[in-house]
Amino acid sequence: MPESINSEIEHDDFEFDTIDEELLVDQRCQQLLNRFYLFLQQKGMAAELASEMAFSADLYLRDYLIDFGRQNVVRPQPGIVRKFAASWFITHTLDPELTMLKQHLLGILEFYRYLRHQHVISGDELAFIEKEAAETDFYKSRIDGFMGITGDGFVAWDQKCPVKF
Repeated sequence: MPESINSEIEHDDFEFDTIDEELLVDQRCQQLLNRFYLFLQQKGMAAELASEMAFSADLYLRDYLIDFGRQNVVRPQPGIVRKFAASWFITHTLDPELTMLKQHLLGILEFYRYLRHQHVISGDELAFIEKEAAETDFYKSRIDGFMGITGDGFVAWDQKCPVKF
């Protein structure tokens, strides 16, 4: 029997092994992101800012966690936000900039705060996400290091925070 979270969300609804299951999870993520967007607006956030937050959460959830990492989006694991910010974002962005990364991290934080508000994740889970999102000095050094890579330098750069799960 699936682990019940609240009347609308089940942890197991975000597990997948097959392509058909992945497509269902992707649809559920879209629905969850829409509820997140509406929640932000109901809290008084301007539609444009709520849209930016949802866009950043969408990039993290659907492109990074589901497509790249094959992870359950409502079962956050320590180190995954850090891997996203310190490696994946940098290597999957044409011109990685700290300002844009901070915007994405803010959207990710707001999304997981929303999940905490909905009793989907624990306070401990939110705490490690907040801690990892705050490591902006480290992420700046990773961006700077990446932009300065020459020759075979990528291997050494990647070993400090591998993008692979």
